[in-house]
Amino acid sequence: MLYWLLKYIFLGPWLRVVFRPQVEGRENVPDHGPAIIASNHLSFSDSIFMPLMVRRKVTFVAKAEYFTGRGLKGWLVKMFFVGTGTIPVDRSGGRAAQAALETQLRVLREGKLAGIYPEGTRSPDGRLYRGKTGVARLALESGAPVIPVVMLNADEIQPPGKLLPRIKRVKIRFGRPLDFSRYAGMAGDRFVERAVTDEIMYELMELSGREYVDVYAQKVKNQLSKAAGQAGQAGKPAEPAEPIAA
Repeated sequence: MLYWLLKYIFLGPWLRVVFRPQVEGRENVPDHGPAIIASNHLSFSDSIFMPLMVRRKVTFVAKAEYFTGRGLKGWLVKMFFVGTGTIPVDRSGGRAAQAALETQLRVLREGKLAGIYPEGTRSPDGRLYRGKTGVARLALESGAPVIPVVMLNADEIQPPGKLLPRIKRVKIRFGRPLDFSRYAGMAGDRFVERAVTDEIMYELMELSGREYVDVYAQKVKNQLSKAAGQAGQAGKPAEPAEPIAA
């Protein structure tokens, strides 16, 4: 209920007026039946602006840390994600991540829309990073089409770490559905799942025009965090990270 109240009464109308979303290819999202919406991930606001522009409810997964924050801010964030039906996922992997995947499969089997960020985390610098194969597993086990969508300027509107967004027109682009029925019955084959994931990431690269880096974004974040920590211990600013070849 909170999802629809936010979308059509409390939040959605104001966001449409202030940020004037510009959307391309919205007709590629089916009006009925299961589908997976796979998006690049530039900003916290991705999970607000993109579902706002889709008529149907989109069920996302989000890192478990959003559900365990402390204080008023932590409570508000938790209530937002719980109230909008977001599925928590333990990014350390194992059974918790599998449980989130199975929940999204149930969403698809009920004929609904599942949303996922194949990169697994927000981009540290706006580039597109290597996708994790969970999106392929969803597509192969459910048989649902994958709708690629890109947030074109969300990192300019609300850069990582910034609480208040900048007032700027939001630009979103939906691509044509990707059909992976040719791989039916091959879920669990890691080579097939990697091929499907890479095809999805290629479409996101083409739609966004962003540079692609064949490295997991979380690995880059860990490297930057480690470098910053070492620089802090040495009492000097961290050196800029060397770019990683695409």
